[in-house]
Amino acid sequence: MKTTFNSLLLAACSVAVIGFSSCEKDDDVVATPAANTITDVVVNTPTFSVLKDAVVKAGLDGTLKGAGPFTVFAPDNAAFAAAGINAGTVSALTPDQLKALLLYHTLGDKVLSGNVPAGPNAKVITAGGDSVFVTRKASGVFVNGIPVVKADIGADNGVIHMLEKALNKPSGNIVATAQTPGSGLDSLVKAIVRANNAPGGDPNLISTLSSATITVFAPTNAAFTQLLAALGTNDINNIPVGTLLAVLRYHVVGGRAFSSDLANGSLPMLAGGNTTVSLTAGGGPSLTGNGNGGNRSNIVATNIMCRNGVVHVIDRVLLP
Repeated sequence: MKTTFNSLLLAACSVAVIGFSSCEKDDDVVATPAANTITDVVVNTPTFSVLKDAVVKAGLDGTLKGAGPFTVFAPDNAAFAAAGINAGTVSALTPDQLKALLLYHTLGDKVLSGNVPAGPNAKVITAGGDSVFVTRKASGVFVNGIPVVKADIGADNGVIHMLEKALNKPSGNIVATAQTPGSGLDSLVKAIVRANNAPGGDPNLISTLSSATITVFAPTNAAFTQLLAALGTNDINNIPVGTLLAVLRYHVVGGRAFSSDLANGSLPMLAGGNTTVSLTAGGGPSLTGNGNGGNRSNIVATNIMCRNGVVHVIDRVLLP
């Protein structure tokens, strides 16, 4: 689908006294400036080509040429790629799906970077009616923990802030997100179900993980395989329920703790005990549990938004 964006050029011609017209370059003739709406900025910026395709397919090009004002947290091509989105993805998604994603990146007001709430993680309602969480601090502006890499790109009807990574629009609570096919968190889901349903478990565990505002450091399937091997078994059902429940609770932090909120040092876990955060050691950001013998758990994916919190994926099970 292709949309052409036109600008109207007006020229003035003065009439000569001898009865014929001629066009002259008089000093008082002023041409109407070309439009510079958010749509125009996106269309005319080569690194926004994936965003342009998405805007046009979603039918939002006309909206973002309107009076506004708007604020768009704009992923460039690299930011979309960091979120696993490219031109092929845009082609495969429906207009409604793209519209929902783009409106999640859009505010119905003009907010310059200096006017972003300090937060941390101030709740802001998007043009689509969802919530994003913004923070302004000395190191910059963050949206759902994602840094703004270029702020205050001006447009006649608003402002654009370029993101390091496209935002992921939440589709469900933390448990539902972990259950999503292809999440790589099947073992975690199995552990939660066992700790919730087995005798001696916590029958409110699933409800709490689905409704409380929390952050979960979610071990991958490979992380659980590693743990089971260390315990001399290959089945989560062989782990005592009390032990499993204590381990799962040790992966939860109260409130939304985005990657931008983490700092070197001790991190209190919701159920008690601390983990140690390292953001500067080689190999990337990590956590170390008290019972991990100094073995770090690398944070391999960050800021996965859920309806009731945020998930960070880790490659080793934390031990209290």
